[in-house]
Amino acid sequence: MPVAIRLAEPSWDAPDSRVRMAAEVRAGLLGRPRTLPSKYFYDDRGSELFEAITRLPEYYQTRTEERLLAALADPLIARIRPHELVELGSGAGRKVRLLLAAMRRAGRLRRLTLFDINESFLRHAASRIRAWDPAVAVRGVVGDFALGLEALGPGGGRLAILFGGTIGNFHPGDVPAFLKRLAAQLESGDHFLIGVDLVKDPARLETAYNDSAGVTAEFNRNILRHINRVLGGDFDPDAFAHVAFWDAKHRWIEMRLRATEPVTAHIAAARLDVRLAAGEEIRTEISCKYTRRSFGARVRGTGFAIDRWFTDPENLFALALLRRTT
Repeated sequence: MPVAIRLAEPSWDAPDSRVRMAAEVRAGLLGRPRTLPSKYFYDDRGSELFEAITRLPEYYQTRTEERLLAALADPLIARIRPHELVELGSGAGRKVRLLLAAMRRAGRLRRLTLFDINESFLRHAASRIRAWDPAVAVRGVVGDFALGLEALGPGGGRLAILFGGTIGNFHPGDVPAFLKRLAAQLESGDHFLIGVDLVKDPARLETAYNDSAGVTAEFNRNILRHINRVLGGDFDPDAFAHVAFWDAKHRWIEMRLRATEPVTAHIAAARLDVRLAAGEEIRTEISCKYTRRSFGARVRGTGFAIDRWFTDPENLFALALLRRTT
């Protein structure tokens, strides 16, 4: 059974996608503060680097979330009884197999849908799932799930999942709108399982985003390489230092690129010349951290309700099970 891949939007190298990327990059770099959309981390190299980050000793999120999933998968599937699993941001498909195995043991597994912005990475993840279980029907949707959830089509019997604390990359003010868009693709009684990174000791948070091997720094600078390749830019990534720090006011980790010398760069497709003085910064990502109370405030009125809230013994990370309400 082949893997069905739907292009909800063209690949980054396609003309329409380049036009949109150029407009977004131009708007971000002309704004104050200067920003770049974090989704542009995830070209092939960026996706590989992020997978490497998840295996770093400083990066507690992945191993904590996987331990929670391993303990909860069977009772969770027995409770909600889905027949379709929808993973937003498919990555390499490591965590999803824990839930797929539980669904298979329960006799509930019919279909898996993987939704990711990187087509080649999605195809790789889908192929690994098919190799693991040739009987499962796998559908891939290539697109930006933050905006294009309509590509999922009608729901029913679905468990949607968003792992890795990715919900934290949304500005808190944008979370309710995202949840409403997803709720529109689900039916009453469907569920959404979200990995939520929790507020904790700032030193531990900052260590996780400033690893000793420099992988996160390379991941951060790679966004410039992606812009150079797709939009005809000429940034020198080595002229930027990786910066990541805890913003206590907003309760998020903020990642930036800081110019270590005066920088002039041209981005042909964006028709933009960028000039930065030494010390000027570009914000590339926020990663919001939540408590149950602060996350619950974002869920209210979206068509979801928190059904269950699971945390590890150290209270580092949570899995929030949301139920689609009527």
